[in-house]
Amino acid sequence: MRRWLIGILLTVAVAALAFFALAPGMLERSTNKIDGKPLLTVSERAKALHRTLTIVDLHSDTLLWKRDILDRAERGHMDLPRLEDGNVALQVLASTTKSPKGQNYDANGGDTDNITALVIAQLQPVRTWNSLLERSLWHAEKLHRAAATSAGKLRAVDAPEDIDTLLADRRGEVPPVGAMLSIEGLHGLEGKLANLDKLYTAGFRMAGLTHFFDNDLAGSMHGLKKGGLTPIGRQVVETMEAKGMIVDIAHCSNACVADILKLARRPVVSSHGGVQATCKVNRNLSDEQIRGVAATGGLVGIGYWDAAVCDTSPASIANAMKHVRDLVGISHVALGSDYDGATTVRFDTSRLVQVTQALIDAGFSDDEIRAAMGGNAIRVLKAGLVPLTPPPFVSAP
Repeated sequence: MRRWLIGILLTVAVAALAFFALAPGMLERSTNKIDGKPLLTVSERAKALHRTLTIVDLHSDTLLWKRDILDRAERGHMDLPRLEDGNVALQVLASTTKSPKGQNYDANGGDTDNITALVIAQLQPVRTWNSLLERSLWHAEKLHRAAATSAGKLRAVDAPEDIDTLLADRRGEVPPVGAMLSIEGLHGLEGKLANLDKLYTAGFRMAGLTHFFDNDLAGSMHGLKKGGLTPIGRQVVETMEAKGMIVDIAHCSNACVADILKLARRPVVSSHGGVQATCKVNRNLSDEQIRGVAATGGLVGIGYWDAAVCDTSPASIANAMKHVRDLVGISHVALGSDYDGATTVRFDTSRLVQVTQALIDAGFSDDEIRAAMGGNAIRVLKAGLVPLTPPPFVSAP
């Protein structure tokens, strides 16, 4: 009887170990896909131009998954070696903390969560199992640990001076890659404005108010009520701008977007998505919203997955970027891949030259490509962040 019990316990233990070892990777392979469809033939001109670009991507969910960002992975869309291959200068890494079961683009409640099971399966610290705030703080810890052990190849960025240093150092023999923290939905504040200070201290410098469900700050484009900013939501926007955190309208309801654009005094971004003119999906921006973002001096980050551009082809990405350029000017165009965000794409970050080629094919000039691929994002990030050392006070004559 005793041997039988020991055998059962060993079987259960082996099964549990196999689950915790294999399940996270199996889940990611089933959600973060590359579709394998034909890629563009890349010209020598595109390769040469791409090597000279300062590339910035405004949104990736890589920190959500259990793998070391410093190592080249056989799954997902992004890691440091692939960022280096793609010549990416600065990657914005989002913290995604909650996602409703049966998630869809039309209507979701906030009473269920898929990510809790993933958190437990990945054996994250117990403090993250029941706290959305702690999940974001864990993502920040993961980034900072990676940067600390990367021998300077990965740099955490949270101030304009960091961007300047990064770009200067990228002129060396081994160009480092910068990473800035963002949050996908501020439900992680858990109802307390003071928690914004904790997130800021941890290095977060961009945040969207909502994700796939309404919360106590605002309505989501995919929520049930889809309302505008609540009183605490307005407080959060004002506090973010005062602290030097960039406001992201991705996933916000139409009413939420309108309220933010009226309230904003600094550049606002739509970090990842598309435009209604080329892909009529509810989360994509209307021309009026694009004009509103541009009026703040902000950016429209174009994604690479089918619901953003109604295809996964590089040409469709370029077409959406072309619409923004033609509507409000090249200064407001940016990249917002949504890599590793449970998306299916045509290429991973190592093959970003595909976008450069598509922009050439779409008739963009070299200067326009430089702006869209990252120059604009550098300008807006530097304008939105607060310097580590304020400029000296000079009294009026």
